[in-house]
Amino acid sequence: MNIPEKADKKSTRFRYIKFCIFLSGLSVFAQLYLFQPLLPMVAEQFHTTVGDSSLLVSSSTIGMAIGLFFFAFKADSYSRKKLMIFSLLSSAVLTIISCWIQSLSLLIAIGVIKGFVISGVSAVALAYLTEEVELSVVALAISMYLSGNTIGGMSGRISATIIAGELGWRNAVLIIGIESLVLGLLFWRFFPDSKFFHPLKTDYSLKMKQMKKFLTDPYMLRLFGIASLLMGSFVSVYNYLTFRLESAPFSLNHFLIAFIFLMYTFGVFGTMITSRLSKRMDQKYILKGSIVFMIAGICLLLSSHIYIVIFGLGLLTLSFFAAHTMASQMTALHAKEGKSSATSMYWLFYYFGSSILGSGTGYILHATSWSFFIIFLVLAIGLAFSLTITKTSTR
Repeated sequence: MNIPEKADKKSTRFRYIKFCIFLSGLSVFAQLYLFQPLLPMVAEQFHTTVGDSSLLVSSSTIGMAIGLFFFAFKADSYSRKKLMIFSLLSSAVLTIISCWIQSLSLLIAIGVIKGFVISGVSAVALAYLTEEVELSVVALAISMYLSGNTIGGMSGRISATIIAGELGWRNAVLIIGIESLVLGLLFWRFFPDSKFFHPLKTDYSLKMKQMKKFLTDPYMLRLFGIASLLMGSFVSVYNYLTFRLESAPFSLNHFLIAFIFLMYTFGVFGTMITSRLSKRMDQKYILKGSIVFMIAGICLLLSSHIYIVIFGLGLLTLSFFAAHTMASQMTALHAKEGKSSATSMYWLFYYFGSSILGSGTGYILHATSWSFFIIFLVLAIGLAFSLTITKTSTR
């Protein structure tokens, strides 16, 4: 009998895995936050409020949260490759369809469905890598996936802003949908089948016991709360900063605003810094410090000077990704059993925070002012910091 070997760094199989997993991350996050920089145009076309238009972003993230909860139970019942192909192709088709929809309510409904189907990629991508790739290069493969996530989120925002400014937001949605479809087809063609996984029957009773355990664990609940509050605050800033930059005293055009989203690259540095610091410092201190820097960064967004705002956005982005990396790592380490269930619950709260705070703060901004909006977010991040004060040692 020939026993299959896991993909090593020099193998053709690993090169295909690395390439395709990058493409999947690129497609998922380009589509997930596609509407974020387009909200002012959408609000103007549909004659609606800031908060209502933000539901286009929140609908996708809440669909993602629901999908991740579903796949926490069912992901192991499907072929890894087939599930990811279905997610990538169906989400791309839904994005393309979105460009012709004339009803905001229907667009929001499609966003929920798209978020649900696209969650299939996030639900199994990391599991596939740990199953199919040699241990020595798992970290490299995962970094390619996360890089695809970051670059996809950033490039989707930038290209959507530039294309929409020149051709209108509907054409921006169409072009990104077509690009995502091409990425999905490339993934289908080149992504290797699983050699070390076969679909399994779901043990619902075991999954429910694991979920109940995590939802009654004060330590895990604090981490879930931190994830929800930090992600909600972070997404709120990126949702509505475009409105702020288009108005006085900045009055920036769409081309310049597009490149503000390059600040998203600071998230990569935040993740790298956290990985290095975690070898020398206690995890809870890294988490606390990251949250403090988030507060400092968001306070700088009150400034009327564009360079201070850009610096504040970069600091906020770096600090958020550092905090998120640390909190997700602490979640996985604390879960001695049922790690997949624990991380699924973490992502569930993470995306619910994005959805609820991401839209709720839009109504606050519409009813009050940018200053009050920032103060509210400072309080939310401050609440997240308070959740770190109790005993949170993982060792």
